[in-house]
Amino acid sequence: MLRKFDDVRLVSVTDVDAGRAQVFAEQYGMRAVPGVAKVLETDVDAVYVCVPPNAHGTPEETVAAAGRALFVEKPIGLDRTVPDRLGDLLDQAGVVTAVGHHWRYSAAVAWSREALADRPVRLAMGTWLDKVPPVGWWTRRAHSGGQVIEQAIHVLDLARVLVGEVVEVHAVADGLPPNDPHADVDGATAVNLRFANGAVGTLAATCLLGWKHRAGLEVYAEGLAVTITEDSLEVRDGAGDPRVRTLDPDTAKAAADRAFVDAVLGKGDDVRAPYREALRTHRLACAIAESAALGVPVKLTGVRDDH
Repeated sequence: MLRKFDDVRLVSVTDVDAGRAQVFAEQYGMRAVPGVAKVLETDVDAVYVCVPPNAHGTPEETVAAAGRALFVEKPIGLDRTVPDRLGDLLDQAGVVTAVGHHWRYSAAVAWSREALADRPVRLAMGTWLDKVPPVGWWTRRAHSGGQVIEQAIHVLDLARVLVGEVVEVHAVADGLPPNDPHADVDGATAVNLRFANGAVGTLAATCLLGWKHRAGLEVYAEGLAVTITEDSLEVRDGAGDPRVRTLDPDTAKAAADRAFVDAVLGKGDDVRAPYREALRTHRLACAIAESAALGVPVKLTGVRDDH
């Protein structure tokens, strides 16, 4: 995405696997360097941190200490410990931040808000029914945090955007990992959600399939049904056939990058998921993981609904 922007120059990259960093650097015309500190010595204005959930912390701290802008891929951590600390640190540093919740830039969000303008959402149903991603760390809870934190967080973020803040969750999980000798993440999770504005919702997630079956959010208001996925929107109000629009997911991803670059250059203010805002979604995902682990409802404290 960044390579397509005329006002962006890709400078350097680092990785714990130096060989992979070198291949990546050659592919995109960059320099491979040994470590985040060396990246910051190559005169960069902004840094993208794209690491597994368990590796967050030191990269962000190093970039923030150098006063550089920071784009962090989701999820921003395994649990609340590191992200809560980084949220305070980044606030103090005063740097431009963004987190990769690109669904916020989908045209489907604007179209949905238009359809829902005078009808408050009463029910939200999120799903992420998928396969295990092809990376070795994903099935290990200590590396990924589990499916809700690592994948379904996109749907939770969309629910916050379209419905409002969640004040209580009650999750149950099957406790059975997918077919992987090293796996310990749950194969299936079901969640009940209560929103601050009185709406209710559910989330269902599984990684037991061999394909991506469905990932999206359905919202229901008086006389209105809206279904959003990464590549489509359907609006049904009972007056004739449903209105269906198709979307290119890359358009939203490019828009998220463009908004971050414009903010870094000082010519735009459309970062829709700065770190502090993404932290609220991450805390929601962590509350679900806690509820599933403990087998009890979990309330989210300090939540105010601005819808």
